[in-house]
Amino acid sequence: GQPGPPPCTALSSPRGRRSDARAAAPDPAVTDDPETLADIHAAAFTTPHPWSADEIAQTLATAGTFLLSAPDGFLIGRIIAGEAELLTVAVRACARRKGTGARLVAGFLAQAAARDTETAFLEVAADNGAAIALYSKAGFARIGRRRGYYRPPTGGEIDAIIMSRRLGDFPRPS
Repeated sequence: GQPGPPPCTALSSPRGRRSDARAAAPDPAVTDDPETLADIHAAAFTTPHPWSADEIAQTLATAGTFLLSAPDGFLIGRIIAGEAELLTVAVRACARRKGTGARLVAGFLAQAAARDTETAFLEVAADNGAAIALYSKAGFARIGRRRGYYRPPTGGEIDAIIMSRRLGDFPRPS
């Protein structure tokens, strides 16, 4: 694969201005190199376990799966049986709270709507408050909980929060 962009290339937003999640969608061609994506994932996660380059490559080879990437983050989604599932989103720590995650999630919702899905789903660790807030702001609502779903490397269990968003009101291409 091609080498990915250097870490932490995200630009900070101008002071006092919030990024708009409906702004330009991420460029799906920033990187598709599984090694680079695995590095970003490993920097972003301990729970759930970081995905290896092989796991990422195998996931991306699955029918219905798509990748959106930005210089310091990426999202993998899947369309299956008329529903969209956000499988993972990872953003380097240095690029967080600068709109990268919001743009990736907005891009995921746009892809899902363009593929005629009615509902998008995801699972998120119950202790990941920042991600839950990001998804809530994007219109996702909590619909369930999987008790003890994640097992952190430090031991114990963490519940997964299941979230969903209807896409009927999301703009669709003409």
